Amino acid sequence: MENILPIHLQEIIFSSSDSAVSKQVSKLEKAGKIRKIAARIYSPNFTDSPETLVRRNLFTILGRLYPGAVLSHRSALEFQPTAAGHIFLTYSYTKKIPLPGIMLRFLEGHGHIEGDNPLSGELYASQLERALLENLQSSRQSGPESKTCPLVEVENRLEQVVRTRGENGLNELRDKAREIALQLGMEAEFEKLNKLVGAMLASRPSNILSSPLAMARAFGHPYDPARLALFEKLFVALKREVFPDRPDHNTSDRSFRNFAFFEAYFSNYIEGTEFELEDAIRIIETNQPMPSRSEDSHDVLGTYKLVSNREEMNTVPETPAALLDILLYRHKLLLSARASKNPGHFKDKNNRAGDSFFVDHLLVRGTLIMGFDFYQALTDPFAKAAYMMFLISEVHPFLDGNGRMARVMMNAELVKHGQSKIIIPTVYRDDYMTALRRLTRQHDPAAYLRMLQRAHEFSATVFGDDMETMKVLLERSNAFKGHEEAGLRIT
Repeated sequence: MENILPIHLQEIIFSSSDSAVSKQVSKLEKAGKIRKIAARIYSPNFTDSPETLVRRNLFTILGRLYPGAVLSHRSALEFQPTAAGHIFLTYSYTKKIPLPGIMLRFLEGHGHIEGDNPLSGELYASQLERALLENLQSSRQSGPESKTCPLVEVENRLEQVVRTRGENGLNELRDKAREIALQLGMEAEFEKLNKLVGAMLASRPSNILSSPLAMARAFGHPYDPARLALFEKLFVALKREVFPDRPDHNTSDRSFRNFAFFEAYFSNYIEGTEFELEDAIRIIETNQPMPSRSEDSHDVLGTYKLVSNREEMNTVPETPAALLDILLYRHKLLLSARASKNPGHFKDKNNRAGDSFFVDHLLVRGTLIMGFDFYQALTDPFAKAAYMMFLISEVHPFLDGNGRMARVMMNAELVKHGQSKIIIPTVYRDDYMTALRRLTRQHDPAAYLRMLQRAHEFSATVFGDDMETMKVLLERSNAFKGHEEAGLRIT
């Protein structure tokens, strides 16, 4: 006899052909302890609607009432009902069966095969290769009542495979799909799949593709779609705001260089390249590294050479190709002394910061190219600067020097439009890092924009032809706060 007690531990109870179980269910219903929510389905939950109960326990219900059914076609990719409430299954017959809030669409076909995924009870789900073939079948209906998802979704799934498993993984998927097609009589569907895979791997014409992701792959610029969605979120936030005009008061060559020194000094300090202030000044004035810290000294020199050159800082990208060229050129100069970090080349392996993973090294170029569209659509100087800095920071296109490159690119946007550049002083470091992480992890641009606007407001007050005067302004604002803890001395 089936054990259906204790009922308080079971949200869904099924009737049975076993007469003893049937009597128990009937007795519980008459006692008001359970209610019938659909044919052969009961529940002790009197609070939630039948539609909610069915949706929450859908796979359990299917595995119990329709043993051997295979979640198939679009449902094997989406694992949820369509917008019209349809769920598609391959079974021993073709039939529509309504449940509260759900329409079960049974399609006669082959049962589960080796490799299909068990879900609940005796319910299976088509393995990916089978599901892709099923979704390449012809469908008489369209939209949320169609058994097949749009072709663009099939292409996006293939792109996801090649992005995570590489081209070998996509070829392995094709080989397995070929075997399944022979087993299930889906040779025509396999030929469609074979053409899509060939187009994405550039071995067949790409004009059959419809997905932007797949087409980008075919043209050699695959990108990270999740990052693109994040860039769009920042873009929308930037377009909704009006930012104050903060003209640059460091208009003379001397004051421009003075600001550039502190800009380079703090930009390197954020990344852990810490010098006593007088040592950093000596490195810049003599253009010579400290013998005991050659690479660190060159980092400061490389940053300074970029940010102190007015012509260089007036250069901003006008095309995606120009963006890539500018990044590579500036990185080569910035990290010229660190040969192990491949200066002037995009990363050739993945990098991370703590538990945050940056864009895959194979997707760097494509993600920068796709992200450029949002940058180009911005007009406000601060908005362009804020977007550019986050774009570079989030993609993290190099093995090292990404934070410094992001800030160089940000300030170039401001110089180009006559605005004050931005310094991220020591006292702002934690706010700066926290705001970047919040935008990355929670997709919340508000804290990032508040932080950067505060830094911009402060930076606009730092100007003067005399470096000592500029240093005093920074000291009054606690810009050097934290140096004492690091063992640094400001005189």
